[in-house]
Amino acid sequence: MKVNKPIGQSYAQRFERVFDYIDRHLDESLSVDTLSQIANFSRFHFQRQFSGYVGLSVTRYIQHLRLQWAARQLVFNEPQRIIDIALEAGFENPESFSRAFKKSFGQTPSQFRSQPAWQPWSERLPLPERSRTIPMNVMIVDFTETLIAVLEHHGDPGLINESVKILIDWRKSSGLSPVASKRTFGIVYQDPTSVPAEEFRFDLCAEIGAPVPDNPQGLVNKSIPAGRCAVVRHHGSTDRIGESIYPIFREWLPESGEELRDFPLFFHYLTLGQDTPEHEMMTDIYLPLK
Repeated sequence: MKVNKPIGQSYAQRFERVFDYIDRHLDESLSVDTLSQIANFSRFHFQRQFSGYVGLSVTRYIQHLRLQWAARQLVFNEPQRIIDIALEAGFENPESFSRAFKKSFGQTPSQFRSQPAWQPWSERLPLPERSRTIPMNVMIVDFTETLIAVLEHHGDPGLINESVKILIDWRKSSGLSPVASKRTFGIVYQDPTSVPAEEFRFDLCAEIGAPVPDNPQGLVNKSIPAGRCAVVRHHGSTDRIGESIYPIFREWLPESGEELRDFPLFFHYLTLGQDTPEHEMMTDIYLPLK
């Protein structure tokens, strides 16, 4: 007997195809007709369906993703001119870009570039939860002890990008952890949704070959210990990495017979740089095991 999937899951998967298509074609013209065909919805009703599911219009959703991309370019790609960022984000001129940016994030592009207000930027528009349609591919590996220079982030997770910029500055000024040859990690001490913002801790880590001296950026020496780990690869923006983390704990771990080791979850960022489209980003999630 054929068993149909629940209507809710099928509906979510159709929107997941739309979200994925938008991610992959964000720098192109995205028409309602095309998106409705991707979802296999009637083009006459698609916009209402999208607004009802996501909470905002198709146009507003796409514009927000483009503005998020532009915000990262403003801060992490300083040589790029604002007018060029505006055009690449799909705006006809810097004036319309500036109006849309300020309406969304409360700052003009110039203000955000010089003093980014990351917290309202990250809280202004929560994006819809994505359904996981790809089965988890969990591997067990033996991780080798790795020396790391660490910038310890204490406080609001919405301000992590400020710490990221400090780590980037240290790498550029010290030359002790070249991005081309040394890995980049993140160590997660708490689930950001389960602790008060002021108690959140996250280590931003650069692989090193030897202990680093005292430095003005405040990086300290630590290591990621050797041991067995379960590894899952997350594809896409790190803003959505929880969608790959929670199934490990909820689905894989209870069925695996494995037990957790006394070391936090950590990430290995396989793709870096603001030129990497979000749909091409890859991050390996490591779960330490006994």
